[in-house]
Amino acid sequence: MKRIGVTGHRTIPGEALEEVRAGLRALLCDHDGPMEALSSLAAGADQLFADIALERGADLTVVIPSGDYEEGFDDPGELARYRALKSRATQEIRMAYAHSSDDAYYAAGTYIADNSDRLVAVWDGLPARGRGGTSDIVEYARALGKPVTVLWCEGVRRI
Repeated sequence: MKRIGVTGHRTIPGEALEEVRAGLRALLCDHDGPMEALSSLAAGADQLFADIALERGADLTVVIPSGDYEEGFDDPGELARYRALKSRATQEIRMAYAHSSDDAYYAAGTYIADNSDRLVAVWDGLPARGRGGTSDIVEYARALGKPVTVLWCEGVRRI
């Protein structure tokens, strides 16, 4: 089974959204046979990836950074989407953190990188805004020798 994990920005600017969506579809449709998608289901890239992976028929493994992770969703729509996607997961992995923190996010991201054959990063190439951000997980995966596919729209900066 091919295992593909995701890391990425929570906010994808409108100018980049269609290019990112098309890139995810192309990547996830390029594999024959069974596939497992690993995501923390954060708003933005994680949820978009999970949605497309489920459309493709992949098994979804949800990696939850902390016990209070749901409290970090400020937007009711994003929380509802998180819950809906989580309910469709084949497997749920919980990190041993009671509260959301940079360390919890880093642990979830490195778990995804460790347990994936490929990491897809919805990333503008800029440094992380906190430990466990997209660039940290990309750097970690590359240090492991994992293939990393970066998707973004050139010239667009994250919000």
